[in-house]
Amino acid sequence: MKNLPIAVSVMTGILLIVFLTRCQSKTSPTDAAPAQETIITNQEEKGPLITIEFEKGKYHNHPLMAVWIEDTSGRFIQNIYVAESIAKGVFRHADNSRGQWMPGEIRRPAALPYWGHKWGIKAEDGLYLPTSKNPLPDAVSGPTPQNNFIIQSRLADTALQVFRVMLEINQSWDWNEYWTNNKFPDDQEYKTSSQPALVYSATIDLTRDVREAEMQVIGRSHYSGKDGNLYNDLATMTTALQIARSVKVTCQGDAAKSLPSPSR
Repeated sequence: MKNLPIAVSVMTGILLIVFLTRCQSKTSPTDAAPAQETIITNQEEKGPLITIEFEKGKYHNHPLMAVWIEDTSGRFIQNIYVAESIAKGVFRHADNSRGQWMPGEIRRPAALPYWGHKWGIKAEDGLYLPTSKNPLPDAVSGPTPQNNFIIQSRLADTALQVFRVMLEINQSWDWNEYWTNNKFPDDQEYKTSSQPALVYSATIDLTRDVREAEMQVIGRSHYSGKDGNLYNDLATMTTALQIARSVKVTCQGDAAKSLPSPSR
């Protein structure tokens, strides 16, 4: 019985350690919800307010993307958001000539060719891409989010009732068994794209009170950006289909509500 107090103390200590461990595991940062960024674009426009909620997928790793509006016939209407490097024609990791990566101008026609051709403005070099001399405005561009994010934007056309919200997304170095790094050995643009960019679409119809829609993959772009066609064969696409887990579009149809301040 002399050892009873010692045994009780040891047991109490063990229980305390177990309790604290469980408490820590419940509040572990790894269990917390991923950070979510808010991107505000087209603040000065007066049309309906739209929200795009992007939840990243398993293979999300610094992708480039563009979001835009078009009518139901496929005619480009306006940009909602374009990744800053594409929008400005300047990439953060562009020049390695001095032994470390430095920002610089790079042309990436394979990155988002479907969007580029829809946008439809040809640069002096014949590519449908913005340049550092003729960039897209800050009102529709920004750094690529690294986590889940929300885009809140306004349409320029206050009378627009039926439209498509489009997304093109591309991630470099996501090779697979079909899209290998030596599939087109003489095509340098292909090597910057790997699996081709994917195109998503959702239709909003305010005339029928369709204000929410989940974006669906409708095709892919040309593997090296040689044209602006939409290719429907997706059987060879693998990890690229898991860059985004879900993309939801909501239109409030409220031209009076103010946009919040951006958190980017």
